[in-house]
Amino acid sequence: DPFLNHICNSAPTLTVLPPSSEELSSTTTATLMCLANKGFPSDWTLSWKVDGTNQKQEASPTVLEKDGLYSWSSTLTLTAQEWTKAGEVTCEAQQKSQTPVTKTLRRADCSG
Repeated sequence: DPFLNHICNSAPTLTVLPPSSEELSSTTTATLMCLANKGFPSDWTLSWKVDGTNQKQEASPTVLEKDGLYSWSSTLTLTAQEWTKAGEVTCEAQQKSQTPVTKTLRRADCSG
């Protein structure tokens, strides 16, 4: 039974995707996405910080994977100007009893 392996809480793995160069060059918005893969149980929540400041974001529905673990994604929309000024953007996954998991995207790491 694949579910037996997942009775313990499992922290998801986070990936933060920067805005695409196409979006930045053709619009005035910058959309970032945080992917959280293989967490358990389903009550992890994703939140965003830009340079340490909490951001409002839209969370997506939780997806139950075949292996009994959950995945989520969350998008953060900034203006292109906010993105240009941002030093780092952090996605955080939190679950009440667990240590939060964070993933930080530093703009210096992105070309352009």
